[in-house]
Amino acid sequence: MQAYVLTRYGDASAMELRDVPEPAPSDGEILIRVRAAGLNPVDYKIRDGKMRLLSRLDLPMVAGSELSGVVDRIGAGVTRFAVGDRVFARVNKTKLGAYASFVVVHETLVAKMPKALDFADAAGLPLAGLTALQALRDELAVTAGDRVFISGGAGGVGTFAIQLAVWMGAKVATTASPRGEALARSLGAETVIDYRTQEFKDLLADYDGAFDLTGGQDLMNSFAILKRGGRTVSIAGVPDATTARVDLGAGPLVTAVLWAASAKIRREARRRGVGYRYMFMHPSGEDLGLLADLVDKGTLKTVTDRVFPFEQIAEAFAYLEQGHAKGKVVVQM
Repeated sequence: MQAYVLTRYGDASAMELRDVPEPAPSDGEILIRVRAAGLNPVDYKIRDGKMRLLSRLDLPMVAGSELSGVVDRIGAGVTRFAVGDRVFARVNKTKLGAYASFVVVHETLVAKMPKALDFADAAGLPLAGLTALQALRDELAVTAGDRVFISGGAGGVGTFAIQLAVWMGAKVATTASPRGEALARSLGAETVIDYRTQEFKDLLADYDGAFDLTGGQDLMNSFAILKRGGRTVSIAGVPDATTARVDLGAGPLVTAVLWAASAKIRREARRRGVGYRYMFMHPSGEDLGLLADLVDKGTLKTVTDRVFPFEQIAEAFAYLEQGHAKGKVVVQM
């Protein structure tokens, strides 16, 4: 089968299209014929080697984190799916494999696709949707009446985060370019700040929580707009010791390294009287089922920026890495 393989850590040339053996499902696993796959910043961060401290991969391996497709075969003991089911998944983080004609995924990481979506739109939902859901629900514990700030609201995770925060009853402020403002407002953001000409820290105050998607100074500035006791959850800052223990199950050495690396951020958060947490999402078929239900009820919309043919996946990554996509970038088999 054809697959996009991470051959080594490095620049774009480290990934290439190759013919590889078709996988076979083991107990509890399903073989999915991939119809589309989503591209994400984490995929090129893995390629660049930026995740090596946190996750060791056995290279070469088929890359790719999320997909939609059709169940082709099932392994022994599989009870939740049958051949022919239309499904989507965020794959195991250490196995990857979404950028291929076929992929094997454990059934607990898979859900049936929303009936309202085609394969391309469904493929861009798992990673970003799970990240937004788990950050807002599990880490920020957003409830009705909260005021939540989301940086970079027109991006892949941001478009889902705005909608999910509104569904949870929150009032949302976000940052976007002039090109992304209409999109952010259409998804439910009440306040949209042009990050090119304005500083959100000068315009916002007394927010209950912040979801940082952009990192850098935006992360540090998010502390300034929170109430005392508020919290920032980030997927773009520096992982901390809690990340190591809770999300990665890392040992003392990695925990100590991340504790030291995040010291400046944690000091600023303490100075402001707020909390900080860097979060890695966890794959979950159950959570994907919830997202699928929200899509079919019309509560959650997918936003797909561009769809490339699989043969042009290198060009798709080049486009993604420019950082201007509004919503998700997808490749279609």
